[in-house]
Amino acid sequence: MSVSVIIHLKERRPLYGLARKNDVAKYKKKRARELQHDKFRDAAGRVFDRVGDKLEGQGKTLLYGLAGVILLAVLLGVYLKWSNRKSDEARRALGRAIAIATAPVSSASPIPGAPAPEFSSEQERSQRAIEVFQQVATKYGDPYRTEARYFMGTLLLKSDRNKAISELTAVSQSSEEEPAALAKFALAQALEADGKLDEAAKLYTELAARKSEVVTSNTADLRLAGVYEKQGKKKEAVDLLFNIVEASRKAKDADGLPLSPSAAARDASEKLEKLDADRYAKLTPEAPRDSPF
Repeated sequence: MSVSVIIHLKERRPLYGLARKNDVAKYKKKRARELQHDKFRDAAGRVFDRVGDKLEGQGKTLLYGLAGVILLAVLLGVYLKWSNRKSDEARRALGRAIAIATAPVSSASPIPGAPAPEFSSEQERSQRAIEVFQQVATKYGDPYRTEARYFMGTLLLKSDRNKAISELTAVSQSSEEEPAALAKFALAQALEADGKLDEAAKLYTELAARKSEVVTSNTADLRLAGVYEKQGKKKEAVDLLFNIVEASRKAKDADGLPLSPSAAARDASEKLEKLDADRYAKLTPEAPRDSPF
């Protein structure tokens, strides 16, 4: 072996040794971690074994049951996270559809400072909104599906009345309380406008009994009184209006103070005064609006 080769090998040895030491050090660290992991695993295993031995047959069943509960909790957490994300997505989609339905339409006399119109006509805007509401109804579950169908029904009243009536009827029978009440109210108004007064009166009566928060009993009764008036049932209309106003004037809050009348109660008061002044005069006097305190 030549001198140069020997010198080269001697020079390489320290580097080779250092590399080996580094590899050994890395291996030791890795193995230590593995052994530490095994240590924790073995300790946990011993704990479960001891508990299992103490509880014996039924105890082990309880441990398996506990493992099942933990697994169920994990799965429930995953589902809730997915469900919340899906609900957020549905809310945004429904919001976009509503924004389209209420977007400005170009007109001959634009309002200064108003947002720039996105659609050239109400028909164009309505058609685009219906398309987006349909997408929401197809893609997502309730309550977003039913809400989207309600909005579609109201928009279709101007372009396809038969389809609108069908859609609103279906939504009015839904178990989703708010859109169902709104759909029934819109349907009753549509039937009233079409001259189907008996059908409209039936729906208004159902809404009044329903005591919904979105369509109050007073609001439904006020419309029902209007239907009675159109049917020539003046006494029924007057009685209904009188009851709305009288209840409103006697209503008090938790502190015993008079409540402010609702918009429906104020409208009922005006209609009653015009329809039957004598009956109007028999109402409980209206409480002062301004408190002396």
